Amino acid sequence: MPLHNEVVSVLPLALCLIPAALAVVIYPLTRAARALGPALNLLGSAAATALAAALTAHAMRGEVVVAMGREFRVDGLSALLVLVISFISLAASVYAISYMRLEPLLGRVAQEEGEERSERRLAVFYALWQAFLATMLWACLTNNIIALYVAVEASTIASGLLVAFYWDRRALEAAYKYLMLLTVGIAFALLGCVLLYASAAPHLADKTGLTAMLISDLPAAAAAIPRSMALLIMACFIVGFGTKAGLAPFHPWLPDAHAEAPGPVSALLSGVMIKMAIYALVRTLGVFFPIATYHPVSVFFIALAAFTMLLGGVMCLAQDDLKRMLAYSSVSQMGYIAAGLGMVGLGFGRELGYLAGYGAIFHLLNHALCKSLLFLAVGAVIYVTAGRRISELHGLARKMPATAVCFFVAALAISGVPPFNGFWSKLTIYFAAAEARLWWAFGIALATSLLTLIAFVRAGFRVFWGEGDYPEEAAEEGDQRALSEAGRDPLEGEAPVTMLIPMIVLAALCVLIGIFPNLVYPIIDPAARALAAIF
Repeated sequence: MPLHNEVVSVLPLALCLIPAALAVVIYPLTRAARALGPALNLLGSAAATALAAALTAHAMRGEVVVAMGREFRVDGLSALLVLVISFISLAASVYAISYMRLEPLLGRVAQEEGEERSERRLAVFYALWQAFLATMLWACLTNNIIALYVAVEASTIASGLLVAFYWDRRALEAAYKYLMLLTVGIAFALLGCVLLYASAAPHLADKTGLTAMLISDLPAAAAAIPRSMALLIMACFIVGFGTKAGLAPFHPWLPDAHAEAPGPVSALLSGVMIKMAIYALVRTLGVFFPIATYHPVSVFFIALAAFTMLLGGVMCLAQDDLKRMLAYSSVSQMGYIAAGLGMVGLGFGRELGYLAGYGAIFHLLNHALCKSLLFLAVGAVIYVTAGRRISELHGLARKMPATAVCFFVAALAISGVPPFNGFWSKLTIYFAAAEARLWWAFGIALATSLLTLIAFVRAGFRVFWGEGDYPEEAAEEGDQRALSEAGRDPLEGEAPVTMLIPMIVLAALCVLIGIFPNLVYPIIDPAARALAAIF
């Protein structure tokens, strides 16, 4: 029986089924006509974005959309997540049209495979892309505690195969580490889900209409679960979903996976997949956080977030590989989001909870835009030069001016420099930390922003405006072999227009939201209110 603010709709089900269906049919259709691959991939992402926008419209009216007897439940928070996931997938799908036509010929997919096998691999790529999209959306839409684990684990399998796409030593090593560490980590989340269900079921058996399988019903039994069991369950969730979200010290898979995946896949991994994991963590920990005795867990979570942002910032500064630098930056920025979420659970008052939640969700949105743009810009550099080491690249702004501008817009935004979007979300988190008197967290967050700015300005200046001749023998062996086997030299001029368009759109959004932050208030406010209701 739906509640007074619940609306029954097929939208959540359709949002999952469309990319799932395309994942099944896209391979044979692409094999029949290769132009159908990128077209269907683009169609699936566009349809998902349209449906996600419709769900967001419901959330902006204060409605909760349910389907299949509340097995699917979409409030303001989940609506924002599916909108961000779908939109970034759409931008990356446009980018992949040109990027993936060149990449299989660069040598990382062996030349002896031939054109036929390369085409087959591309068909698999687009099928896995839609499967990955479907599993991420499912994780954000489901209201079933076990289905949440299944969806998160399914996204690991789909994305792991995308990480291994090039099928060389580096890609296979990265995919192996990714799958092993995440499978072990997510096993803890499964244990937490099972323990939570087993602990809550006896206390909900006599309550009409409530079941321990539905996440929205579980808080009704949280107070009756023994404290020791509740702490064990929360620890399982932090380790399990925290591993997927890239929180330190559970993050070692992230730099390799994000660095070795194809450019548009890296944008999805860093831009939205780790946000899906932090969403799963919020949904599961939120079962217990309204109970005052568990507020010390929030302090621990904030300390973990501070360690994450500081470690990521230091490691980001130490990198010579552009994609690994971006990957460690993602670790750091997830610390900001986690810190904001932890402050929501402190219980210092509704105003602080809303402020911290708004900052965390705002930064989630901003990081998705900035980091996706950064990976796409670096992908354009790799597309043109077949190189990605900072020490080997210089003066690219002369032939890639649009890419240079997009890189610096995203770099300054993610560093929290005004007037770009990242400034406002970081400032909100700073205000929340100050209001909570968490001066140590405030100081670490501020210092990490400075480290991020130094790392990105240093790298960007050397790559796009630096002068000098770097010796060929210092070049990365794999990239030189790729050029040799593919029989091509670095390309002249900018990346193709289908790669530039999504980059320019994302850069424009970073600037527009920075100048007019109230533009996104209508979609962030319902998410912040839903988050406050959870905690």
